[in-house]
Amino acid sequence: QVQLVESGGGLVQPGGSLRLSCAASGSIFMIYAMGWYRQAPGKQRELVARMPTGGNTNYADSVKGRFTISRDNAKNTVYLQMNSLKPEDTAVYYCNVGITGWSAGDYWGQGTQVTVSS
Repeated sequence: QVQLVESGGGLVQPGGSLRLSCAASGSIFMIYAMGWYRQAPGKQRELVARMPTGGNTNYADSVKGRFTISRDNAKNTVYLQMNSLKPEDTAVYYCNVGITGWSAGDYWGQGTQVTVSS
């Protein structure tokens, strides 16, 4: 079993910053990718940023230059630093972790609400 625990969401004013964290634990052989997705009300879930192990990082065009994804492989943790937040960034943010080996699968966090409003 693999568990993902997210933290760091909340309410922030436009132009502000937040940092999301997602820690993976349990029976993990190897992580091949970690990333963040978001879903706004009435919209489909969309990719925000994804960091494959040893590969190139991908960002949604809407967040390039404002958001930064990073990983601490020793802690199996992925972060999303969000700067210059806009109201349109309001959504539930989900971390996603791809794992190979005995617990192979695509795992999702429970989601954390990010609200950007004055």
